[in-house]
Amino acid sequence: MKIAVALIAVWALAHTTAAPAPAQNYGSVGGGPKLGELEIKAWQPIPKTKTAVQLGSDTRLGRELRRQVMIRLSQRGNEVGFSGANVMRMDVSYFDLMGGGSRPNYGVLGEQPAYAETGSNPYLAVPANPLGRNTGRTPSSAGPTLRISLSLYNVESGKVLWSATTSCQTQADIAQRAGEMMINNIFDNADKNRVGDAGCPL
Repeated sequence: MKIAVALIAVWALAHTTAAPAPAQNYGSVGGGPKLGELEIKAWQPIPKTKTAVQLGSDTRLGRELRRQVMIRLSQRGNEVGFSGANVMRMDVSYFDLMGGGSRPNYGVLGEQPAYAETGSNPYLAVPANPLGRNTGRTPSSAGPTLRISLSLYNVESGKVLWSATTSCQTQADIAQRAGEMMINNIFDNADKNRVGDAGCPL
């Protein structure tokens, strides 16, 4: 009987002390800012060292907005290129949960979204998946949304140094201009932790 009690006590102690510590939130689902806002987490100011900007997925819009990020980094005194001591990962997503209304290809997830003309991407085509609503369900009140997230990390240590997340409701024909405005708003004051307006176009 004493052995059984001792085993239960050891089991209970192991399950109370071995619980994992909560992970640091780096833009996980539910952890980002609201639509129309930006959030910057600066564990340290962006170092003025050579920085590579890498896209999470290659799209025409992503490449155009990466160019703007590289311009703003170079204006800060960073050398930018395809390699560097630090890497800034950039994720750009544009989606329309309302299904695009009269424009059936408006909300497309794949290599040919509405803002990209035919043949704009030199890579092999992949199937495009329309983001439409299911029959009988209430449509989302959110319009077409552009979301940009940036994470800067050191190549050697793998440590995240800085991150920014922002989103705007915008139409496909001005998505690039909206993205450039959002990026400019981030880099106008990039070295401090802040939550504020995303700088969405009116």
